[in-house]
Amino acid sequence: MTLKENQLKNYNLDVRDLGITEYDSVWSKMKNYSRTRNTHSSDLIWFTEHHAIYTLGQNGKDEHIINPGKIKILKVDRGGQVTYHGPGQIMMYILMDIKRIELNIRQLISVLEESIINLLSEYNVKAHRKENAPGVYVNSKKIASIGLRITRGCSYHGLALNHNTDLKPFTGINTCGYKNLDIINISDLGIDENKSTIQIKLEYYFKKNIFDIKNYSA
Repeated sequence: MTLKENQLKNYNLDVRDLGITEYDSVWSKMKNYSRTRNTHSSDLIWFTEHHAIYTLGQNGKDEHIINPGKIKILKVDRGGQVTYHGPGQIMMYILMDIKRIELNIRQLISVLEESIINLLSEYNVKAHRKENAPGVYVNSKKIASIGLRITRGCSYHGLALNHNTDLKPFTGINTCGYKNLDIINISDLGIDENKSTIQIKLEYYFKKNIFDIKNYSA
């Protein structure tokens, strides 16, 4: 076992469930933690659900917001285009010193994608990636989005996994900048599993896939 493999095997993450939150508040806390952390700061996973909101990433174009209705639109500092967050969607925020554990952003995205693919395979659902379109798909339907920010070698933001969220708000935007992109929930796949169980399994596969990073390197 190499030194890096030994370090990863004993690597601990502080995992917290924040419950239902306002996006703005969590975003502010992520930025503050990432700005003030040092080489001894813990790496964190935050699980949460947000009240309804559209977020427009750094590459976001207003033209992809079609009919937002009364849903708030917020420009944020993650990568990617526009997406929707709301109750019933599992947010997994990754606040990690990726330089410390020798990951790059492409590898971190791969680990996140692979973790969802592993999770769904437990329920005999075959999910996959798409080249140049980060996230996870079942057939042609998107079930999870990924958007990250790296500052001083540390990540924040993360992934959004559709558990049993209202999909109608996705019709108000070109999700992730794609017209007519179909969106799907875990619950639409015949998977009757509560949020806590899904989060525990997602956490398990994420930690496992950090250790097995050689299988997902870009």
